[in-house]
Amino acid sequence: MRSELKGGIPDLLIRDGRLEHDLRNDLRKRGFNLSEGAVLMDGDQIWHGSEAISILCSQLKPSDPLLALLNGLFQNKKRAKYLYPGLLAARQFALTLKGLPLDPDLA
Repeated sequence: MRSELKGGIPDLLIRDGRLEHDLRNDLRKRGFNLSEGAVLMDGDQIWHGSEAISILCSQLKPSDPLLALLNGLFQNKKRAKYLYPGLLAARQFALTLKGLPLDPDLA
């Protein structure tokens, strides 16, 4: 899915906040906690949570069926805000299954 995202948005740089301690610290100082939602950055502009996902989906041209479904569900900001807690819960469940902490700074 990562390659699909990069293919759908050619200039997209995907960074792993779980592995990048300095990135997490910088975002946390700005008021954005990665354990509470996705972050999308464009220069100094930062979007968090459902807004980040909605903006990302509005730019995506997916060919993968799962991404196409997510794109359709989350590109509308109002719908994204309503549905995002479910997406976040699924992420938290997946991390728990992998034995990873929700917040790497509290591990």
